[in-house]
Amino acid sequence: MPANARIFLVLGTLAALLGVGLGAFGAHALKTRLSADALALWKTATEYQFYHALGLLAIGLLSVHFPRVPMLAWSGWCMTLGVILFSGSLYALALAGARWLGLITPFGGIALILAWGLLLAALLGAD
Repeated sequence: MPANARIFLVLGTLAALLGVGLGAFGAHALKTRLSADALALWKTATEYQFYHALGLLAIGLLSVHFPRVPMLAWSGWCMTLGVILFSGSLYALALAGARWLGLITPFGGIALILAWGLLLAALLGAD
């Protein structure tokens, strides 16, 4: 298996595992400790993390079939960074309540959008 494929399959699996765990943690342990707004942030973070975990798995599988398409790797790294910045900042904002953390979230969103654009470009250019 190509190295990039393994990396993105592992990252996708790890993101999914953490997404399920953090979602359950928010639904059970944090339900009575956070405000409704903070719980909504937590839910958004877990949803986006899980969607993009599936995206990382798709990138990993595509990398098995197209190991010489560098934009797949760029897409995977942008998606990984996007999950960390987007979901991570929302988790931190929900827990800490520090509004300045919300300034990080759009950068994560941009990285996620870029990741999907790079994936599209990789697929259109793959042979």
